[in-house]
Amino acid sequence: MENKLRSSLRNSKNNIIDKYYEYRIFGVKDPYQIRWRKNPYRAIFILSHMRSGSSLFTHILNSNPEIIGYGETHINYNDESDIKQLLFKVYGKLRQINMSHKYILDKVLHNHKILAENFLTSEKIYAIFLVREPKRTLASILNIKPNWSEEKALNYYIDRLLTLERYAKLINSKEHTLWLDYDQLVNQSNSVFVKLQNFLETKTAFSEEYEILHTTGIKGIGDSSENIKAGRIIKEQRKLEANISIEAIEKASHYFNECYTTLGQYCSSI
Repeated sequence: MENKLRSSLRNSKNNIIDKYYEYRIFGVKDPYQIRWRKNPYRAIFILSHMRSGSSLFTHILNSNPEIIGYGETHINYNDESDIKQLLFKVYGKLRQINMSHKYILDKVLHNHKILAENFLTSEKIYAIFLVREPKRTLASILNIKPNWSEEKALNYYIDRLLTLERYAKLINSKEHTLWLDYDQLVNQSNSVFVKLQNFLETKTAFSEEYEILHTTGIKGIGDSSENIKAGRIIKEQRKLEANISIEAIEKASHYFNECYTTLGQYCSSI
């Protein structure tokens, strides 16, 4: 009886909180605005590929008190109105009652999630591109997806790099885009953090230490390895079993270098 009562009270509390979010978020037409708030939100999109270090980067960003997010929301973006779904999903997941953050955060690792690419040109959206060199990336993809062939991992990686290039050219604004690679994030952290603070104009600096959320390490949201639960940047790379052919690495390296050049041309950098 006592357990049923507790469960009932918990469900009632959650329903009230959800209604609170619905009222504040969907009661205003502007996609970036909510009730009882003076300034509209801005949105940060981490545009990346699988096994790029995006989970680590997400944790570094959302440990800043001005940013809220938790990882991949898997929302399909048709237009700016879907920012409402992002707000509702993130606050609903993290249960933050004080909706005073400057930025709402999502990360997108797959081409089919942004259905209308012009959506990315909004003045309220800040895109951060994160890429990683192919040898480690492909091995890491096959490590978490043992049913994938090398060819499938390679095709995903190449297609994604080409799409990231297209996004950067479409946005075509160094004020609204930043790019970095995994090596910079891990080994040039201080330079990355200074640039991030200037780019996003946050009052609080970024740090190598980050907050562990109840969503940390959950499959489908982000990295499920033990390293992400450390609460800090781990510079030592764990051993991976997958061996990638020289041919695959050479082909992937060509597209990686092309993407690297394009991002450097169209985006601000570290």
